[in-house]
Amino acid sequence: MRPYFLASNFSSTARVARPTCWTLTPISRLLLAASCGVTAWPGLALAQSATPSPTTDLGRVEIRSQRNNDNEARQESTASKIVIGREEIEKQGDATLGDVLKRLPGVTVQGAPGRGGAIRMRGLGGGYTQILLDGERMPPGFSVDSLTPEQVERIEILRAPTAETGARAIAGTINIVLREGRKATPDDLKITGSQEHGQGSSMVNWVHHLKTEPLAGTFTLSAMDNHRDDQSLTEIDSDYRDDQVRMSETSGRRQGVHANARLQWKGEQGKTLTLTPFLIYSEYAAQGRIEARRLTSPGITDTALTDNHSRYAAARLNGQWGQRLSADDRLEVRFGSGQARYNQHITQTAVTSTGLLSNALDEQRFTDRNTSLNAKWTRVLDNGHQWVSGLEHEGVRRVEEASAGAGDESGNLKASTARWAAYTQDEFKINANWSAYTGIRYESILTEGRVGEDLKRNKSQVWTPLLHALWKPDPTKRDQVRMSLTRSYKTPTLYNMVAPLRYSRDYQPDVFPNNVPTQPDRVGNPDLKAELATGIDLGFERHLEGGGVLSANVFRRNISDLIRYQTRLQTVSWSTQQRWVSSPQNVGDAVTQGVELEAKFRLNQAWAEAWPVDIRSNISFFRSKVKDVPGPDNRLDQQPSMTANLGGDYRLRGMPLTLGGNVNWNPDYDTRRSQEQMSYQGIKRVVDVYGQWRFSAATALRLTVSNLLPRDYETATTFNTGAQHETARTTDRNWRNVQLRLEMKI
Repeated sequence: MRPYFLASNFSSTARVARPTCWTLTPISRLLLAASCGVTAWPGLALAQSATPSPTTDLGRVEIRSQRNNDNEARQESTASKIVIGREEIEKQGDATLGDVLKRLPGVTVQGAPGRGGAIRMRGLGGGYTQILLDGERMPPGFSVDSLTPEQVERIEILRAPTAETGARAIAGTINIVLREGRKATPDDLKITGSQEHGQGSSMVNWVHHLKTEPLAGTFTLSAMDNHRDDQSLTEIDSDYRDDQVRMSETSGRRQGVHANARLQWKGEQGKTLTLTPFLIYSEYAAQGRIEARRLTSPGITDTALTDNHSRYAAARLNGQWGQRLSADDRLEVRFGSGQARYNQHITQTAVTSTGLLSNALDEQRFTDRNTSLNAKWTRVLDNGHQWVSGLEHEGVRRVEEASAGAGDESGNLKASTARWAAYTQDEFKINANWSAYTGIRYESILTEGRVGEDLKRNKSQVWTPLLHALWKPDPTKRDQVRMSLTRSYKTPTLYNMVAPLRYSRDYQPDVFPNNVPTQPDRVGNPDLKAELATGIDLGFERHLEGGGVLSANVFRRNISDLIRYQTRLQTVSWSTQQRWVSSPQNVGDAVTQGVELEAKFRLNQAWAEAWPVDIRSNISFFRSKVKDVPGPDNRLDQQPSMTANLGGDYRLRGMPLTLGGNVNWNPDYDTRRSQEQMSYQGIKRVVDVYGQWRFSAATALRLTVSNLLPRDYETATTFNTGAQHETARTTDRNWRNVQLRLEMKI
């Protein structure tokens, strides 16, 4: 049974030569052809001649923009780094930061289009990508999607770990830097209204730049009122129980306020103090309906009503003190403290019941407290070496109350994590052609938790040596090759190890002594070991005259002690019969490798007669294998075989109108998680377009259509134990989102 359902400007030097494809290297021509060949939009190749006007020689005139600074930061970094500045962040008019990230090279976003989800690099699952906020690890429970693009100054992507940023980055690191103040810049005010599936939402963003002395900085405030519908259909095909179909409909509303600031004070003799307070408050309420029907007996239908209420509040203060100790030495001390509270209450009330649906209560209430203290010493030596050493400490404590929906055996949860780290690194220039970076990092993590009367403890210690090199074949040109040999790791999360028992919502033991493999109970595992990975990266970059870049990057990671959730039939203490239980396990070794291609350029840089359309494109190919799981499709969890983006922006001549758009595409794929378990992820194709009409230098109106061509998103889980076979296939609907935004500088 199939599912059913009722143009931006490039700033450069005043006059620069426009290279053509014939002057590029073979690799450069290949990257350009791959990008331009799929952008054969009508009329782009037509000549637009203009009579040159008389010019006056004013000598060397250079115009620099933020984009140039971002390109320079990328070009000068010894370790592989991509820097995305304000110009690119705000270009598309995205509502969430996740929408910005999904278009970056090698980045994927889990879940249905437009619904947000975990941010991943190189297609690897949760925990492989290290996400930092102003260089600090994200506080517990914090979601990237809770940030708006207006709160962010730039995004830095590091494909390989460094000693300073941390080695818990098998896939890479995403560092999100919050807005920085500019004294001469007017305030930004953006008012947004949007429509999706007949539901209206609104958002206001205000960025205020402080203009005082000696204190500078910025204050950002975002307020939102979002309405959203969700619809899904699940088909259960089983050979040991009746086939079923379940339809779920939910209408929800999320209201929230986000505020953050960056306050910067500069004193004498290189003394600086930066404070970055951060506040989040949001509430969510949703009511829904579930209908379940046995396909063998169409007249038997169960109905249940659902009610979901949640509240999240978080506050954090980060600070950084910097002081120059001498002409060659600088000390930086960073500190942070924060707290987050989360409260969720879900009820499921059966209106009619024949055993398919039952009454259920699921509650989650926890408080997270976290502190951090880091010190970094930087010394610049006479021979060109820059030596950086540091110490770090981070503490996290979680207190969770018992949930009536999780079972009396789970009890209350009290858990804590203490992390200590020390590192040293040296970045130096060998000669005009070669630069190098060497570093080593030690990290120790202790996790302790008490669930009810049981004490669980886990300790891991990791040494991670790191080596990066940058080679410029000709120092006077813009070609360069990057090489990295690194060790990185992934630690089990606090919840992986000490998560309290949570029963399957529809098969609670007091009603159903045994559950089904597609709806297992869940529990943590305190005996997990950290995953270790040895990695190699090799990349080529060409930075184009006048802006833009062509790059190709290959990577490989050999991973040991892979952690994966597995579902097994077990004898348990909370039922008289065996139950299906899902828990994380170390399942052996794995390997992943891939190729990442990127091309960003202006079209008339390649073809002089073309329109000046800014092209943004990237395509990545991934392969992986879990060695102790039989093939085929024994890939790492949630890693597609490829991901691709193609976008463009064009400012019309003679009109204050800029048009642009982007296509994001991930193919479907199967994953064999174990001998008995398979999962499926469907095709994801997202088309976003926008138009911006500028009334003046201070006022513009932007129309953005996200998910222009919506398509249903499918996922599936299959269990085949030989004696039992069952597949649960879910189809989630999603819709086009139309957004109108007034942008003002005041």
